[in-house]
Amino acid sequence: MPEIILWLEGVDRSVFAFINQSLANPVTDFIMPLVTLDLHLKIFYGAVLLILLWRGDNRLRLSIILSLIVVLLTDQLSAAWLKSVFARPRPCHDLEVHLLVNCGSGFSLPSSHAANLFGQAFFYRVVAPKSWIFLIPLAIVVALSRVFVGVHYPFDIMIGAALGTIIGHFVGVIFDKLFPRDRRGKEEKHIKLLDFKKK
Repeated sequence: MPEIILWLEGVDRSVFAFINQSLANPVTDFIMPLVTLDLHLKIFYGAVLLILLWRGDNRLRLSIILSLIVVLLTDQLSAAWLKSVFARPRPCHDLEVHLLVNCGSGFSLPSSHAANLFGQAFFYRVVAPKSWIFLIPLAIVVALSRVFVGVHYPFDIMIGAALGTIIGHFVGVIFDKLFPRDRRGKEEKHIKLLDFKKK
């Protein structure tokens, strides 16, 4: 194995040990398993989609279809394809870790949680720009939770986050081209304000 790969793996393991063990405390031990639980994330995602159906305009309702496509792409690329390509064991299979959840039998690289959450965050960052204030911090916390609970290395979540960001942004740009946001209301308001100032 090339020296640079060995060096990167050593750094990855050192950062993992720092987050998973040195930063571990009763608060993170309680919060991180709740944050990382698939069921909780699915409930949250379903609730957001229901709110968009109920309160959103036609454009946001249409975005749900593309949001589901983003999930399909990020999840299948990370879980069904890339993990088998890299075949990297989870840290809880290789190391003594501070394990807070079931280790799981799958591979580690990339993190599907990170790919899926960053995919949604960056998709909606394009579709509904102000949403990034909530969605990107959520994606970061969920991604880090995978290290805290002992099932992913930091490099796994970085690659998952990068994959999700690229896919989410790309699909978001396509959606925004097909269904652009209505900026006329803001423009008209701005023009009226300028006219008032001139008077």
